[in-house]
Amino acid sequence: MARLTFSLRRKWRNHTGNQGVDPLRVLEPSTLEQLVEIVREAERAGCTVRAVGSGHSWSDVALTRGFLLLPTGLARPLELEPEILHPGVGSGSDGGGSRGGVGGGEGNARSDDAEPLVRVQGGMRIRELNAYLDSLGLALPNMGGYDGQTVAGVLATATHGSGIGFGPIADDVRSLELVAAGGERCRIEPAGGVTDPAAFAALRPEWILLQDDQAFDAARVAMGCLGVLYAVTLAVQRKFYLREVRTLSTWGEVRPQLLDGGLLRENRHCEVYFNPYPRDGEHRCLITTRNEVTRERYERDPHRARHFLAELLSKLPFTPWAINLLTGVWPRISPYLIDRALQALADTDYTNVSYRVLNIGAANYLPAYSAEIGVPVDERGLHVQAVERIFEVADRHRRLGNAYQSSPISLRFVRASTASMAMMQGRDTMMIELIMLTHTEGGFELLADYEDALYALGGRPHWGQYNTLTGSDGLLEAMYPRYREWLAVHARLNGSGVFDSPFSKRVGISRARFAEGAQVASEAADG
Repeated sequence: MARLTFSLRRKWRNHTGNQGVDPLRVLEPSTLEQLVEIVREAERAGCTVRAVGSGHSWSDVALTRGFLLLPTGLARPLELEPEILHPGVGSGSDGGGSRGGVGGGEGNARSDDAEPLVRVQGGMRIRELNAYLDSLGLALPNMGGYDGQTVAGVLATATHGSGIGFGPIADDVRSLELVAAGGERCRIEPAGGVTDPAAFAALRPEWILLQDDQAFDAARVAMGCLGVLYAVTLAVQRKFYLREVRTLSTWGEVRPQLLDGGLLRENRHCEVYFNPYPRDGEHRCLITTRNEVTRERYERDPHRARHFLAELLSKLPFTPWAINLLTGVWPRISPYLIDRALQALADTDYTNVSYRVLNIGAANYLPAYSAEIGVPVDERGLHVQAVERIFEVADRHRRLGNAYQSSPISLRFVRASTASMAMMQGRDTMMIELIMLTHTEGGFELLADYEDALYALGGRPHWGQYNTLTGSDGLLEAMYPRYREWLAVHARLNGSGVFDSPFSKRVGISRARFAEGAQVASEAADG
């Protein structure tokens, strides 16, 4: 293998610039063999390794002071390798239907037992994956609101869309291939997974096949702490079309629909944006629903684009500059601007191929950062209480510090997942995205107070978004019932600590390793 070149002390920043690091080396591997050698070399040198994606995370989850890997050379579709799979696996070429989808629309595809599978490298961005699937007449069942993230990135942080019938994207994984500590090549699946163990052992003797529910549930959402993801096998479905409807409403109208669950059950996808500040006694909301339609309906529907002016203005470079200037000089204008933004986003409808509709469009162009907290959706109504707690926190910061929320807040809904460290592990979840324009004065302080208020209601933070969680207070174990199971897999795949990072130390994942060192030092002092 030719020696891989690298850059020394090359500065890396995420896309908004709020996170950055000067790693010892920046490398761009393009083969599995290079990944293996990089991990082994890092271990020999006593360094750490972390692969970054598109830099879309606002937290420190992607940072490393050792070897930083860029994914651009590992972004290709791969052969499914049917020779190592159980007979019939991945043969559902007519699509697996809208698995998990719920009513509300025309032409919901049928479900059958066979589901089509695709295998791609972890560095592929969602937009390239969408294009690849579309060329095959296939599609992701669901996706987040942005398509610039890498496949590895969306899995590592439990990225999700909105629709109570769908889990995070990690729930569509059927097999993971990663390079673990020691350069070990691991293929990880649930018990009884898609791979035939005998065929795999004969044809891939240099690999380890782990068909174990605990390992699989840990590896799907691993925050980069269990290894470098090389490739993933995903379940997909046949190509489909969605109709999006955005309507203005108020919290008084939305609240009972969230309590009785009708809004969530009656639509395949549903999300809500709201203004935390009232006007005339009411908090303005924007309800977005998306439901499946037939190709024939798509072809005769004239609404194949979102609001032209809103999309155009969001893409112009002076728009965020002007908004930041206005809210900086005159913070009190923020509630009015949020109402105007909700009005601008309200369309009659928009119909297109699924992945274009699921991409939220204009909002992705505004320079911003955010925190996102998931709270339970259950009969206690904690999700409704969470919104009203946000009202209280926003009002307190407004009254006492003249600090304002600078963007609409979104509510998205996700089905319970078995992934051990997903925010929606074990429970249906409402994800609350608390978005701030980049120059919001007092924005990080406001996000931290939202975070504390929502933790009190069972909240869990999105790993890729801003959070202040630390491992010093035992919160992580309290939040995640399967945390100790996940740590056991972590000890197995990251035994050398090569995948430790500032993030894993901050939240307490690396605590056990350093606690052992502290114990050794204590015993030496006593001796």
